[in-house]
Amino acid sequence: MTVFQSVILGIIQGLTEFLPISSSGHLVLFQSLFGLKEGVLTFDVLVHLGTLAAVLAVFKNDILSILRKPWQRLTMLLVVATIPTGIIGLTFKDFFKNLFETGSSLGIEFIVTGLVIWFADGFKERDKDMDRISYFDAAFVGLMQGIAILPAISRSGLTIAGSLFRGINRETAARFSFLVSIPAIAGATVLDLKDIVLAGQGIPGGMGLPFLIGPVMAAISGYWAVKFMIRVLQRGSMKGFAYYVWALGVLVIILQLTGRL
Repeated sequence: MTVFQSVILGIIQGLTEFLPISSSGHLVLFQSLFGLKEGVLTFDVLVHLGTLAAVLAVFKNDILSILRKPWQRLTMLLVVATIPTGIIGLTFKDFFKNLFETGSSLGIEFIVTGLVIWFADGFKERDKDMDRISYFDAAFVGLMQGIAILPAISRSGLTIAGSLFRGINRETAARFSFLVSIPAIAGATVLDLKDIVLAGQGIPGGMGLPFLIGPVMAAISGYWAVKFMIRVLQRGSMKGFAYYVWALGVLVIILQLTGRL
């Protein structure tokens, strides 16, 4: 992996983790286009740590509040949301791993992501704020997050959509979606680190600089992606993202059918 490739992949991870266009799908796609195989899992873990740092920075006040009062209602909502995500992730881990390795379903999954975003964006907005989110709402959002472990299904897209489907207002949907991502990203990182240790993998020789720069770029781009997405949900439409992933999905399917991907 070159420094240039690590910069591109880091920026892609940061932007697509929080924009509803699927970070995992883009990473699988670009790693395939770059022909990368060595140290891919280690690099993925590191750039995910970068995006975790980004969301922690944006929502530092919520995190500090939870640390000061760990048993508050927001904490319980995040715990409830994390349970179905964890169950799905652990139960179907090998299935998801195979999809990541082959990338065979990327095109279809990008198109599904677009459909979910499209319908959610047109869903009639209601006024449920953070104080009115129920535990069932949280579990539903967590279920959507679990489904989004599929490579080209957007985590932020499905969790924001799930929030909107449950009557949560758009601004709160963004905030809750990004807060729910924190335990999900942290948990997935811990599991991947275990796999790396058991497999005896690590940072390939001579790759220290690319593996450092990638996470830094992911953190910087991720920070601004979160800020941008919050503004989009406050003032605009998500349908532009749907058009993008539909076009990307069709392109991926064409490339796969012609043997170019």
